[in-house]
Amino acid sequence: MNADISKITLALARHNCILVGEFKLSSGATSPYYINLRTVPSYPELLDLVTNAYVAKLEDLKLDFDRIAGVATAGIPIATLVAHKLKKPFLYARKEEKTHGTKSLIEGVVNKGDSVLVVDDVITTGGSLQHTIEALQERGAKVNHAIVLVDREQGGKENLVTMGVKLVALMTASKLIEELHLKGIVPKGDYEKVVEYIRREKYV
Repeated sequence: MNADISKITLALARHNCILVGEFKLSSGATSPYYINLRTVPSYPELLDLVTNAYVAKLEDLKLDFDRIAGVATAGIPIATLVAHKLKKPFLYARKEEKTHGTKSLIEGVVNKGDSVLVVDDVITTGGSLQHTIEALQERGAKVNHAIVLVDREQGGKENLVTMGVKLVALMTASKLIEELHLKGIVPKGDYEKVVEYIRREKYV
């Protein structure tokens, strides 16, 4: 793990964005760890650190895209700042269509044929990302890549491939929890429990 990503993992733990215990997921299943990046924007220095990592990765990969789209809700503040730093137009996708006005899922300007990079915080199975990608494709946009901070390794990457979209993840959950264990933040017992969960849930 490079120095910047290592610094981010420690900062996330310090701000309680990474928790170990027993947590109920939106799917109804339970997990021995929880990644909550919704609080990142509450810490300006942390938000800057995280979005700088996105920018550095994108510049390193030299990806070609016209616009940046954020995934509601946690992906929106991250995508907004990444777009600002890269001087790219920003837009976002709602979770549900508005019942008034334009009744659109997409807020912002996107033209037919535009190449759009989709930005989110974490990917599990990829449902939220797929929802955004489909909404953009319905507007005639092209989506070749999506980028997240953490891949929970539960099939999201593979599900995006079926849509012709390549996932870029700054780190995996396995590497994240390993780094926190090596730094003495996550005890051995909790570390082994999380690793076993990730191994069991990992997409095959």
